Amino acid sequence: MAQYKTPGVYINEVNAFPNSVVEVPTAVPVFIGYTQKAARGKQSLENVPTAVSSLVEFEAMFGGPPQLSVQFDPKRKPEYYLEGDKAFLLYYALRMFFANGGGRCFIVSVGDYTKKIDKDDLIAPFDDALRKELEPTMVVIPDAVRLGAGLNNVNQAALKHCGEMQSRVAILDVQDGWKPIQDKVITKFREGVTDFLKYGSAYYPWLNTSLLDLNDVTLKQLDKKALGNLVAVVKAYVKYLQDNDQKDLAAEIDSEVTKKLTDSKEEVAQLAHQTALVTVAAHGAQPSYREEFQEIVKALNLMPPSAAMAGVYTRVDNSIGVHKAPANTGVFMVVSPSVDISHDQQMDLNVPLNGKAVNAIRKFMGRGVLVWGARTLDGNSQDWRYVNVRRTSIMLEQSMIRALEAYVFAPNTATTWTTVRSMLSNFLDNQWKQGALVGATPAEAYGVSVGLGITMTPDDILEGQMRIDVKVAMSRPSEFILLTFSQKMQTS
Repeated sequence: MAQYKTPGVYINEVNAFPNSVVEVPTAVPVFIGYTQKAARGKQSLENVPTAVSSLVEFEAMFGGPPQLSVQFDPKRKPEYYLEGDKAFLLYYALRMFFANGGGRCFIVSVGDYTKKIDKDDLIAPFDDALRKELEPTMVVIPDAVRLGAGLNNVNQAALKHCGEMQSRVAILDVQDGWKPIQDKVITKFREGVTDFLKYGSAYYPWLNTSLLDLNDVTLKQLDKKALGNLVAVVKAYVKYLQDNDQKDLAAEIDSEVTKKLTDSKEEVAQLAHQTALVTVAAHGAQPSYREEFQEIVKALNLMPPSAAMAGVYTRVDNSIGVHKAPANTGVFMVVSPSVDISHDQQMDLNVPLNGKAVNAIRKFMGRGVLVWGARTLDGNSQDWRYVNVRRTSIMLEQSMIRALEAYVFAPNTATTWTTVRSMLSNFLDNQWKQGALVGATPAEAYGVSVGLGITMTPDDILEGQMRIDVKVAMSRPSEFILLTFSQKMQTS
């Protein structure tokens, strides 16, 4: 109470309303991987979570794409592929994220392109750097798919981190997700994840994207076998022309393309490459140089879906809300899934006996490529089966925790309890109106209880503990719609 000692008029402002709960951001992924550099001026950003909002910001601090190296292996499909320890994907993952609606995100660079992809590098940020950064709500590690068996260690470390933080979820990739289900890629993935399943989700198959085109791939990025294969295509066409009495054209292509493709001077070989893309294909070579090169580009465009899904989560959150299941929506910058999944094949993906659901990405006639699943890895749980339920719960919990910090050390009395109950009830009422909670009335959608004899005992108060009980009815997706159809008897 103020002490008034001088006669006069004084103003005493009384708060008419309790503090409000501010909804925390729900779509802020953190990407962990390798970058060209990691510096802001002279300050190193390696293993430092750094916020970016665009690809331009990312390139300013972390550099551009890696120097691709395409390996040729006729025993492997696709024939052209990126060698495991040099196939850095983070840069292209960021492009997929922003193309699908992504916005603000965090980057943790664990090294540059001179290093080999190592599971210990990718796991290290979970122990320290990311525990101190509270804003991220999703974890994405695209480079982990190049680890082989080490992917299981990274996936489990990500789930464990999310489970201990209780404020984020992990979006995981399936090893060799471009292979068909018959190759047991899903079985191997499920065997590698065991704990904290409600904090993770996974998507299959990998995606054929449109990130790169013919102009983005140069001869410099090919190994000797791949380059030799392309030269062989041109030589075969030259011989075809010679055998069909087109010796002048054969001589021109042989001189301008074949010989220069093997030139040690990069600019000369590149000029021959551009000529071959046009000339050889234009004259109907079978297989044409362009078609052969397009196979290389197709292999380079094969991407795991986790980064694109982080963008889909962001887009759905921003347009509708975190309570909406991130499914039955398109994936942008995607030509097709690498594997076509049938209705019967998806049955085991969606509802396996062990509950470790893997969400499908499928192509539908006339509708394009759609995300066709919204389950967490804890598919047998009635509480945490759905991605949107898990993420909505995290949003509600974290929002209320931040608001309640204002009442730490406040008197543990009925006045404080009433204020807290009113504050949380107002917040949950707004969530109910937005569709995050279900019920015909607010009482059916949520409930907040706090007080002596209700949630606390006298001992709790003596020990300085304020216990609050919050119950919510979360909005669940209509995953299965059953239509009953019958004929009505004619009445006239």
